[in-house]
Amino acid sequence: MNKPDYLTDNDWNLLTEKYEDMEEVLEKLNNNYPVQYLIGNVNFYGYDILVNESVLIPRFETEGLIEKTIYYLKKYNLTDTKVLDIGTGSGCIPITLKKEIPSLDVTSIDISPDALRVAEENKKLNDVDITLKNISVFDYKTEDKCGLIISNPPYISEDEVIDPKTKYEPSISLYADDDGMYFYKYIISHAKNMLLDKSIIAFEIGCFQGDRLKEFAKQYFPNSIILIEKDLSERDRYLFIISE
Repeated sequence: MNKPDYLTDNDWNLLTEKYEDMEEVLEKLNNNYPVQYLIGNVNFYGYDILVNESVLIPRFETEGLIEKTIYYLKKYNLTDTKVLDIGTGSGCIPITLKKEIPSLDVTSIDISPDALRVAEENKKLNDVDITLKNISVFDYKTEDKCGLIISNPPYISEDEVIDPKTKYEPSISLYADDDGMYFYKYIISHAKNMLLDKSIIAFEIGCFQGDRLKEFAKQYFPNSIILIEKDLSERDRYLFIISE
């Protein structure tokens, strides 16, 4: 059977090694089923991350969030601090942060027990010491204040047109009320109770949400540095709130 043009040679080789019935695989792919779920893992920031339908597929944009967050942690001398990762999914964010800056003390939370099981597998696969908790952000109470809150929360509005492949990804990880801004507003409005005086909030955001979120953040962090940064496609993609 010949490789379809839309598949890379590497993905095709991985699939043919894993599956005997390639006709069934191709039928799924032709129905927009993500190749990453069929393969079962992705390379994220150089690390192997297992994925299934319980978690979002890690994307290049989130690698950008990691890269920029690491830059600001080093710039503001926050490489030895506690981290709260909200909505961890596969665990790609906390695992990568801990791999890249081992001195961080990382706690990750997620409301989905199925997602946490995947994150636990990835934690073991990548041999990192991070804490994973099955709890909602609305119920989470921190014992110790942290220097970084990081999150790639659901941020798609219900009426937004998106890639057909995302229909197989967990909707709880994709969609949010208030034009996609519900979780940002909740986290920003409650963050001061969880943060040290010197701290960073780092978000991946929707490309049309930056200006509105920046104005909202100013209400709660009027003396902080608030930055909107772009992804590789030159779209607004990241919000940073830096308190010195």
